[in-house]
Amino acid sequence: MPLDFVSSVLVSTVLTGALSALAYWREVLTWDGSLGAFVVGMVIGIFGDVTWLFLLLFFLLSSFLATRYRFALKEALGVQEGVRGERRASNVLANGIAPMAVATISLVMPPGFPKAISGIVFLSALSVAGADTLASEIGVLSRRTVLITNFQRVPPGTDGGISPLGQLSAIGAALYTSVVGWFVLSYLARLYAFTPTLPVAPTYVLIPATIGFLGCQIDSVLGATLERRGLVNKKTVNLVSTTSGAILSYLILVAAGPLPT
Repeated sequence: MPLDFVSSVLVSTVLTGALSALAYWREVLTWDGSLGAFVVGMVIGIFGDVTWLFLLLFFLLSSFLATRYRFALKEALGVQEGVRGERRASNVLANGIAPMAVATISLVMPPGFPKAISGIVFLSALSVAGADTLASEIGVLSRRTVLITNFQRVPPGTDGGISPLGQLSAIGAALYTSVVGWFVLSYLARLYAFTPTLPVAPTYVLIPATIGFLGCQIDSVLGATLERRGLVNKKTVNLVSTTSGAILSYLILVAAGPLPT
């Protein structure tokens, strides 16, 4: 049941508006962060697919839970995000530009890469964002943190720092984001007669799951090198890692040749 343009706008406005308002009310996002989330959601819902908005809700919810997990301890250590864990527009856009680009480009996908599987690329970018968020929010609680480039011990929260707890969190987030994404974009889309944007074969969970974890490592390497030297900031690192995840996913799909829808 492909939605026409007007229906897509209406559904996207309602879902994205409710999501942004809820995020602001629960202090997950600041007012400008909520506005940024609204813009991101509208672009993704209209140019990509309205079912992708459900994954944004899932990403926001999991990020909220990870952020608030043992928040008092994070606050005591001085490694919390914002004042109460809230995120601003710059954070939202750093993780949202790549998914927005995927949604926009999906309108003009070349032959051999139809919109019916563009969800894999979108999900890969979201998987990177989810893995990095949980690795950061949970990993800062680890007692042993090392720099990813030389494995020397560093304080928790150091740019480019990794820990066993953080790595496990990254793997877990990449997996559950990919599994939920496959379920929504493939199975539920077919069940409710929407246009599926991800192949039904469960094996396609492997691409975004793997890319999610790899993208998190790219984020850490950039943090340990460029960010620690002050050449880029955290938002730029997030943007590069999510974009890299989308590009890697696209290249894998192109190399694999035409895929079933």
